Amino acid sequence: MTATVQARAPRDLLRWWPAAAGVGVAAVAGFDVAEDGGVGLAPVLAASAVIYLGAAALGRPRAAWPLFFGAFAVLAVAGAYATWALLGAAVLLAGYGLLRGVVRGLPLQAVATAGFGGAAALALVVSPELGAHLVATGLLGHAVWDVHHHRTGRVVTRSLAEFCAVLDTLLAVAITVATLVA
Repeated sequence: MTATVQARAPRDLLRWWPAAAGVGVAAVAGFDVAEDGGVGLAPVLAASAVIYLGAAALGRPRAAWPLFFGAFAVLAVAGAYATWALLGAAVLLAGYGLLRGVVRGLPLQAVATAGFGGAAALALVVSPELGAHLVATGLLGHAVWDVHHHRTGRVVTRSLAEFCAVLDTLLAVAITVATLVA
């Protein structure tokens, strides 16, 4: 190998850090699937939507990562009420965006948040099996949403969209397998 190829290799590997992080977080979150069959990941579905809505409301794609870490903190602190807390945050973020006069991206993200957040909330009040299917379907739908945003480069950073696409897909697969095995 030439020195140029050797020097480029670490950079090429670093390019894939969002996907690798998505795999790592999915591996850790997968333990929840083993415990509850997937309904416990409803807050993750809600958080996915809220992060996109928040970035649109703030008008800053780079806000997506701080919003991710904020949503992660809510997941850790709010426990069983995390889905409801995140949906409440979504209402506040949408209101803030409207007050700021944000028009670009906010209406579509609000509709997406209503859909994904509604699926997450509904998953908590139906049978565990149906709830798991709702969460898995919602996560898979959000993975498609992530791919769209990664390709267009709008609303959130491409690194967050890539991370979420991997995370959402792996969690949806894990939930589906867990419900089929159970």
